[in-house]
Amino acid sequence: MNDTLVLAIGLLADDAPRNTGPDFGKASPFGLVIVVLLLIGTVLLVWSMNRHLRKLPKSFDRGDAEADQLDEDSNREPGG
Repeated sequence: MNDTLVLAIGLLADDAPRNTGPDFGKASPFGLVIVVLLLIGTVLLVWSMNRHLRKLPKSFDRGDAEADQLDEDSNREPGG
C-alpha cells in the first residue's frame, strides 16, 4: 500500500512535461462546435421544461375528491 502511494505521488510530482508538441493545449474548432451544440440543447431543454411547468396547476391540493374521482372515471376507456 505504501509503495503504491509513494509511486503515485512520485508520478504526480514528476516535473518532466509530457506530450508538449507544437499543438499541445490547442483546442480544435470541432470542440467549439460540440460546446455550442450542448449549449443549444440545454437552452431547448429548459424552454421545453418551462412550457410543461406552465401547464401544471398552481396547487395540487384536493378540494373536492368526489368530483375528481367522477372526472377520472368518465375519462377511462372501456376495459382499461
